[in-house]
Amino acid sequence: MTDLMTLMKERRSIRKYRETPVTDLVLNQICEAIQWAPSWTNCQCWEVVVVRDPGVKLGLQDAIAPGNPARKSMVEAPVVLAVCAKKGVSGFYDGKPSTKFCDWFMFDLGLATQNLCLMAHSLGLGTVIAGLFDHDRVNGVLHVPEGFEAVALVPLGYPARESRNPGRREIHSFVHADRFGKRP
Repeated sequence: MTDLMTLMKERRSIRKYRETPVTDLVLNQICEAIQWAPSWTNCQCWEVVVVRDPGVKLGLQDAIAPGNPARKSMVEAPVVLAVCAKKGVSGFYDGKPSTKFCDWFMFDLGLATQNLCLMAHSLGLGTVIAGLFDHDRVNGVLHVPEGFEAVALVPLGYPARESRNPGRREIHSFVHADRFGKRP
């Protein structure tokens, strides 16, 4: 098994997939990685819709703007995972928001989605996280009930080709000591 740092460094956004199906066994391993993501008070506010149906995937594609590079992935990937959130739970105590940012579900779903992507990569699959779409339309296509929200669409499949390293900022450019702007 590859070590975690290597997985993080090698994981890429994949937008072109082979037609090779994703087995239920592999999909279950990915869902187990989501299951073990940390969340606010362990509320586990995520719900995941596994989309394999070509008609539903077309509906998801139609909710994405034509210029979005992830648009074709919605129908080319064998599976699309729609990561949804239960609203009003994460970041709340006694039904009231507890933080400046109110609902904390975006943070929790970010953690769950990172687990999803890293596990998929460790199993030889590729993913891309799509968040720029017509959310109301996707909620309708997936029949997401009131009180929940589709947050991210993640096409999942075996990469058709290798992706290049996009580069990263140097650590010293984003680390501050004791206060913002003071470099270590």
